[in-house]
Amino acid sequence: MSEGISHLKPLVLRDVAEDVQLHESTISRVTNNKYVHTPQGIFELKYFFTSSINCLDGESISSESVKDHVRNIIKSEDKAKPLSDQEISDRLKKLNINVARRTVAKYRESMGILSSRERRNPY
Repeated sequence: MSEGISHLKPLVLRDVAEDVQLHESTISRVTNNKYVHTPQGIFELKYFFTSSINCLDGESISSESVKDHVRNIIKSEDKAKPLSDQEISDRLKKLNINVARRTVAKYRESMGILSSRERRNPY
């Protein structure tokens, strides 16, 4: 986490449970309402248990990391010509992250970010 959200690797409850030889539900209960202080802020431990997205090179990346990339791409876009979900997907591919346009839309909506048409600033 010292390198930021964009460098998170996926962590699955099942993998942790296997490593410590406990049931997934036990790990879930133990991590419930527990927090960790990082250089980027305070996060609930559950935040780190995310699904993974396969990169073009075969590596995996955390879905939270992909959301962070989407957020940063949108933050730096030209407000007069906002990027479509497909254009964001294409930019992610240049970063070695293979996600479909539908996935970009799902992540964007889950973060409360409007569509490109609604983000357009006519001024």
